[in-house]
Amino acid sequence: MSRARLTWIVLVVLVWTSMLSFGGVAAETVMLYPNIFGDAPESLSRAREFMVAGGPSDYFPPLGAAVVVGSLAATVLTWRNQRLRWWIVGAAATFVACEFLFSALFFWPRNEIMFVDPVGTHSPEYLRQVAAEFVAGHWVRLAGGAVTSALAFTALLRWARDTAPRTADGAEAPR
Repeated sequence: MSRARLTWIVLVVLVWTSMLSFGGVAAETVMLYPNIFGDAPESLSRAREFMVAGGPSDYFPPLGAAVVVGSLAATVLTWRNQRLRWWIVGAAATFVACEFLFSALFFWPRNEIMFVDPVGTHSPEYLRQVAAEFVAGHWVRLAGGAVTSALAFTALLRWARDTAPRTADGAEAPR
């Protein structure tokens, strides 16, 4: 397989996985979060009961790993192309900062409090505070996913434009 073909595939995978991640976070925002955080602590108890077979913690870590691996591969494959390099690096840095580091430092401790610690460990007031913090911080993750997807998609479009066959007059050749 040629390097150009491999780069194309990796960029498509990066865009696809970053958009799936962003779409998943956006869907959580409008479908799950009102139900999970709407009237803590009662809604947190219902969420514990509902998410027995699976939940966001089953979906996002493998998808996030795919975005990170795709970002690393795309960075390696496009490093020599200055027109693409910083779009990919920007996408990777935004994803790692907003989706991984921010989640690990901000969301994971709050998930422990709301969903792992035994029921009754924390006061209702404290659970409401933690739920409100979680929802407020969630907008950072949502914005990070949007920026990551936009940067990755821009890199893919630039790659497609740069590698499109050209006619003698410089116009893109029909495929």
